[in-house]
Amino acid sequence: MKALFIGGTGTISSAITKQLVESGCELYLLNRGTRNADLPAGVHSIKADINNEAQVAELIADLSFDVVADFIAFKPEQLERDYRLFKGKTKQFMFISSASAYQTPFSDYRITEGTPLSNPYWEYSRNKIACEEYLTKQYREQGFPITIVRPSHTYDERSIPLGVHGNNGSWQVARRMLENKPVIIHGDGTSLWTMTHNSDFAKGFIGLMGNIHAIGESIHITSDESVTWNQIYEIIADALGVKLNAVHVASEFLAASSKYDFRGGLLGDKANSVVFDNAKLKRLVPEFAATTRLDQGIKQTVAHILANPEHQKVDEEFDLWCDKVVNALAAAEKALAE
Repeated sequence: MKALFIGGTGTISSAITKQLVESGCELYLLNRGTRNADLPAGVHSIKADINNEAQVAELIADLSFDVVADFIAFKPEQLERDYRLFKGKTKQFMFISSASAYQTPFSDYRITEGTPLSNPYWEYSRNKIACEEYLTKQYREQGFPITIVRPSHTYDERSIPLGVHGNNGSWQVARRMLENKPVIIHGDGTSLWTMTHNSDFAKGFIGLMGNIHAIGESIHITSDESVTWNQIYEIIADALGVKLNAVHVASEFLAASSKYDFRGGLLGDKANSVVFDNAKLKRLVPEFAATTRLDQGIKQTVAHILANPEHQKVDEEFDLWCDKVVNALAAAEKALAE
């Protein structure tokens, strides 16, 4: 198989890249080259900014592919560019959308690919929906061979997956745990969530590559494991070897903050209970199984981050914001008790 990835070094795509190279795929990555230092041997690099359409068209003029996948497209105009670049050059075009595009709030906590797409809380999700609509139109009217993939919360060894964190990632929350500071959990922590290790996501994605039954289809790829947010934070604290000091804060209260955009990330996504039905993926890729249990994956992630200081990005601004929220709640409780 000959494939081209636009991106290829992110949380989701890096595991796919690694597994494809190990399987002998002829893989090209088209990106700016800023994160290519750790690429496995055998990957062909096309160094370019995908937004420079003329340059990319020139670089791929003599190339064609079995699969082209865009991991970094977020708006319809970026897919319009991809269509111009790759029409007639690929047997399958794969777009990475998002499970946050599904109906929010949900009419049923069980999510299938037939769940309506609608998210009034998050512009990111609405843009992904618009991207899907554009590609579906090209498939129906022009025969452009699309496959739409919807990941949910996918993680790797470089960042601890969380519900509430600042702009510098998740390390500051882990640091608060290590310092026995209160850690914010949105809501009462009992809503169900699904987290998928990127190595498991890669198995499902690779099974869809070159799969004639996936053309024209939309498929989500997630673990079958459901956990509460309380369990998630307890797992993280356990991996760090500390006792969790949790403070539960209403998602609506957090979303009212002008400091961080929790309206989209919480009300439009993580504050809702979701259980994914992966039956469609398993029909298309019968061998698929997510085998990394969350507690096992989190332990691997925490160990990697503790051993690699470059992943420990301090976020003092977020730390102070957490203290402010916790103190505001404590003051409110005191006032009610008087």
